[in-house]
Formats: sequence, C-alpha cells, structure tokens
Amino acid sequence: EFDPGNSNIVYAGASTGGVFKSTDKGNTWFSVFDEMSVLPCGDIAVDPKNSDVIYVGTGEPNGSHNNMPGAGVFKSTDGGSSWNYSGLENTAQIGRILIDPVNTNNIYVAAVGSNFGTYPERGVYKSTDGGASWEQKLFVSDSTGAIDLVIDPTNPDFLLAAMWQRIRRPGFGQSESSFGPTGGLFKTTDGGESWTKLGEANGLPSEDDKIGRIGLALCQSKPNIIYALYNDGGSYTGLYVTTDYGETWTQKDTDGEIFNGTSAFSWYFGQIRVAPDDYQTIYPLDVAFMKSTDGGETFPIIYGYGGPSELHVDHHALAFAPDNPNYLISGNDGGINISTDGGEHWSVHKNLPITQFYEIGLDKQNPERYYGGTQDNSTIRTLTGSMNDWEIILGGDGFYVSVDPTNPDVIYAEYQWGNLMKSVNGGNGFFFILDGIDDSEPTNWSTPVVMDPNNNLVLYYGTNRLYKSTNGGEHWSPISPVLTTAPEDSRLGTLTTIDVAPTNSNYIYVGSDDSHVWVTKNGGAEWNDISSDLPERWATRVKADPQNEERVVVSFSGLKWRDPQPHLFLSENAGDTWTDIGGNLPDAPINAVAIDPYNQDIIYIGNDVGAFVTFNSGADWEILGNGMPSVSVYDLKIHPTEYYLVAGTFGRSMYKIDLHSVTEISSNETEISEFKLEQNYPNPFNPTTQISYSLGKEEEIKLTVYDITGRVVKILANERRSKGNYKVVFNAVGLSSGIYIYTLETESFTNSRKMILLK
Repeated sequence: EFDPGNSNIVYAGASTGGVFKSTDKGNTWFSVFDEMSVLPCGDIAVDPKNSDVIYVGTGEPNGSHNNMPGAGVFKSTDGGSSWNYSGLENTAQIGRILIDPVNTNNIYVAAVGSNFGTYPERGVYKSTDGGASWEQKLFVSDSTGAIDLVIDPTNPDFLLAAMWQRIRRPGFGQSESSFGPTGGLFKTTDGGESWTKLGEANGLPSEDDKIGRIGLALCQSKPNIIYALYNDGGSYTGLYVTTDYGETWTQKDTDGEIFNGTSAFSWYFGQIRVAPDDYQTIYPLDVAFMKSTDGGETFPIIYGYGGPSELHVDHHALAFAPDNPNYLISGNDGGINISTDGGEHWSVHKNLPITQFYEIGLDKQNPERYYGGTQDNSTIRTLTGSMNDWEIILGGDGFYVSVDPTNPDVIYAEYQWGNLMKSVNGGNGFFFILDGIDDSEPTNWSTPVVMDPNNNLVLYYGTNRLYKSTNGGEHWSPISPVLTTAPEDSRLGTLTTIDVAPTNSNYIYVGSDDSHVWVTKNGGAEWNDISSDLPERWATRVKADPQNEERVVVSFSGLKWRDPQPHLFLSENAGDTWTDIGGNLPDAPINAVAIDPYNQDIIYIGNDVGAFVTFNSGADWEILGNGMPSVSVYDLKIHPTEYYLVAGTFGRSMYKIDLHSVTEISSNETEISEFKLEQNYPNPFNPTTQISYSLGKEEEIKLTVYDITGRVVKILANERRSKGNYKVVFNAVGLSSGIYIYTLETESFTNSRKMILLK
C-alpha cells in the first residue's frame, strides 16, 4: 500500500514476516512490525486523510495448510514507528481492510476466520471510532468468511463483500474444502446495516455451482464498474464485470480462454486490480501476472512460467503509485518487483528478509556455509555466511538438504513431493536418485530424507513406508511395511519425520501425518508402534538423544485441524512410556526439535511463535536468546563441531545463535556481587509471571512494566532495597496479548527485557 499523499512511502505486508516500510518508492525496505507478537499479514490500509494512521490486519488468508493465523487488527498513528492493538483477536485471518474515504473513523474488515475450524468470528466487521470498537455487520455462517471488500469512494455507504465457505478438515485436500453454497457476493447500500446476496438472477454463478474464493476490484474513477474473479475451490472459473454497481453482471470469458495455459488456481491468489484512472485496464493476479487494456476482452500481457526472468510467478498483491498509475509494485512469492511502464518490464528487489525456510542444512567441514529449502524459492545456500550472496542450487520448492560430512561436494536436495536429487560437484549440477522407490506410494509435500549420522553413504527416505539406501542414493529398498493409513485418493498418510540415533544406527524413529510414531531397534527388521499414549495429531519431529538411543523426543502439531496446543513428549525407554514436557510453552504448533549434544537436559524447540529452550528436560521453558522476532521456526540444526544453532524460520530467513553463551547462562552458581535482571518466568505467560533480579549493594530501585508503545503499564517496585536476590510477580489480567518491556533502574544500573503475554 502506498501512502496516498506521498508516492515515496510504501508499506508491504509479508505473509509470515511482518510489515516493512520503504521511503524510496519500494527500492529499499526496513521492518516496522518486529516488536509485535504476531507477524503474519493479511492486508494493510493507510488513512487517506492522515497517512500517519495505518491499519494492519493479521493472518494470511490464502487457504493453504500452512497459512498462519493472526490476532486481529493493529493500528499505528505515527507512520509505523509504534503500534497499538485494535481488536478482533479471534478473527484468525483477515483478507481486506478498507477505510471510508469520507469519514476515516469508519473502518471495514473482511474476516475470513480460521482455516481449520468453525467459529462465529467471521464476516464483515465495522468500526465507527477508528478501530477502538467493532461490530459484526455481515455474518453468513460459522464456516463462511469475508475474503474481499470494495467501497465506493463517492458514496461510501455502498460496499460489495465476497464471502468464502472454507474449512480444511483432516483427510480433505484444498479442492474438497474450499467452496460451498453459502459463498458469493453480498451488497450493501447503507454502510453495512443490511445486505443483499447477488447470484444467478444478477448474471453470476448460482448456489448450485461450486463457489469458491472471489476477488474484487472497483475502479476509483468509475466506481459503478466492478470486476469479480471466481473460482470453484480449486481452479479459476470466470471473470465477471458490472457497470451498474452489481445489479447486472457479464461474464467476459465464457470459454475460459483467459487463463488457459497459466496453471491458474485462484483459491490461493484470488486478487484482481483495476487501474484507478482507467476502468478498462485490469490486472488479474494468479500464477501469472496478467494485464488487459480493453476490460478483459484480450490479454496482451500474460507473464507466467517463461515470463520476464525478474518477475516471479504467484502474485498476491499489486499497488499503484498515487502520482503515476503506471508505476506498479507487485508482491509475489518471490518478493517485490517494480514496473514503471504499466507491467511491460520489471525490476527485482531482493532485500526483503522474508524467505520461508522449510528445512535447513549445515556443512560439517565448512561451518560458515548454510543451506536451506524454501517455499517457492528453491534450495539456496551461502558459501560465506553473508546476507547478500545467497544462490540457487536447485529449483522448485525446496525441502530437506544434506551435505556429506566427508565430502562437501556431495549434496542431497529435493523439491516438492519428494523429488530427491544429488550433486557430486558442489551443487553445480544435480541428478535424480529415486531408483527403487515405488512412485505409486504417497509422498509428503515435505518428504523427509535423512543421512545416517554414523555412515555418510546410508540414507533414509519416507513415503508411507521407510526406504534405505546404502550407496549414497543409487538404489533404495524398503525396510518397513506400510506404517500409515490414509483416506482414499489423498496425499495424506505419509511419513513426516525420520531420525537415526547417533549412538546406535539400528535405532530408527519415524513419525507420520496420521499421528503414529514407530521405532525399530534392529535396523528395520522389526517395527513397534509407540504412539498409543500420544495425541492424534500431525507428528512434526522425532529426535533421538545424541547420547542415548533409548531417549527420544517427539513433537506434534494440531495445525492440520484446529488444535494448536504445544504437544511435546519425552521417552526414556524408546517409546514404551511417554512424559508430556510441553510445560509452559505457548499454545502454538511445534515444528522443530534439537537436543543439546553435551547436556541432554537442554532441549531446543521451534514453534509458530519462535524458538524456546529448556535446561531441565521440559520442566520449564523460556525464549531462546534475543533478536529474533515472533516468527514461525520450522527447523533447528546444531553444527556438529562449532556448537552454534541455526533456526530456519518460515518468514524471516535464518537466524544463528552461539550455544556457548546460551548454556553458560543456565548456570545457577552466581555470586551476589553485581546487578542482574533475569528473564521472566514463565515466558510467554498468561496471566501471571515472575520477574527476578539481584542487587550487588543497597540502592534505590524502580521496576517498571511498559507496553510496546512505551506507555507505563505498572510499577512493580519503587523503593530502597538492600543487597540480595528478589522476585516479583506481575499479574497481566485485563491486558491484551503482545510484547511488554520490563525495566530495572537503580542509581548505577539500568536494564530491560522483553516478555510475551499470550492469551
């Protein structure tokens, strides 16, 4: 979104990476949202009368299994320097925010709702006081949310809302769960007080058709002209236009020719834009970037696969500079592209740190090298550890990647659905290594592939059974029976995680997307199901203790349905019995696990809100280190010789932390000879937490809690105290979820720490 009064200022919301701001028309960017407790972004709106006022609707609304939920609306009154929570906490995902251009206190929100459950917090919401309070103005059903909105700038009582029936249930794919008769277009002429559903009588698809996601675009200079992009829950089905505010509609492409050959699947995009000064110049956004200058009759520009090399496919956003509608900024799965000639030519801007890593890999012999498989941005690496020299080594969506510890020229990498390849020349060329794997068996979007830590030539690959190669992938043989169950005609029923015990290669643990965990203690000759006492959720990681093959940790995610609880379990006897070690972890899916190689009581996890560590085998958890925003962590790897940990985040690239400092901090043998402010515990917390501090001598002290805007929330202590250790309980009842700062001030010492209230 451009600042409507200053074309140099632009805001970009990343799907899972937060909000960024540019002051040079999109050429360079900096983050303005990292202090918030939730980063996934659905939409941005800038007040047309006071551009210091910005609204962000959180939660990515595109409908995939890994689209992250948000926590409502946030508002800034100082151009993004600070933010305040503005409500709608339970809307989960927001598709659009609109500001009434006449009365900017009137704000409209299109709330899609949860992707995985039925909830009433869906539909169109309205605020008449600048986001201080909200009222639900359009509710259709607990499984039907609002995905798009348009408003007439000359008569803001007119709005058109696109409603989408969408629930992804276990065992159902996208096309089976993203359409329904309650979806469609709804019209209001009284600012949302009453609504009329439009349909077959108006020239639109009927309720008997598969009505999926609908994208809307209204021409600012001719608001009677509106375009609607329809799909059936899986594929594009039609482009419609009205010239009378929605009363009658005409389908522009009755033969569906517009999108032929573009691999369109509009449920994931569902966006269309119309030039503000020309109602006939339209831009449907899908896999391809498309442009028509005759209202959809012809499309001289269709840039899909094979388009300009600068322009990545998969388009989600498009903004026009206020002073020049031919100056376009495209937001797509590759990041940001800029065109100065209406979309004919493009330049690429890759300085947004929003890469989504599925899996990462480290090089034992070259600890400065990092590898990773990314969402729609290939398998990439840096050979120096720098931020500006990453290169692609394998295309597609990247997933598991392993570097041979004895020869860094040997690299194993894959793209989606388990297409595993190998390089023997340092990544300069790859060839397939799938011989022996039954291609009729289901594979996961992120198919697990691991190397035996004791033998670089032994690899394991998971379909619905486990395969083993003893010759570096030249040939594979199954070493297990089918270990999963799956619905018919589904890609579910696959292994999702594999681990080989470093102390004994005969111990192999696997987990699946149908909640099962298995172990073999004799290299695959016999298998035991060890999941009878574990939850029926998606198994995300099994991790054997580096010092004990009988000790294993398993993590689960409820993201595939509606349960985000932090399921984490530890077994000391190879899965015969389990102990829940989730403790005080926040209510969020766990994606990654790593066990410290030198101290088995130290366990690291990555979940949908960050990275956490326990120093006592899960009895207590705390945030791991400082400097990482509250972003999903999908993978954790500890370097085998340098003792650092790398987090592959799903939205903010990679982060690295020196574990020497982490494990040293865990020591309790401290003299009271200095001032110290400890991290609060528990953290995150709800609603109480304990803050500890030490004084090296008697002094006047003040302990204060601030919100993220710097406002004083509570003064916990303000008095003279003697040398010693102190603990204070902070009760956050009545406060909103978010990041808070607590500061200890003395006559000679000041320090601050962050804490997260997560309700």
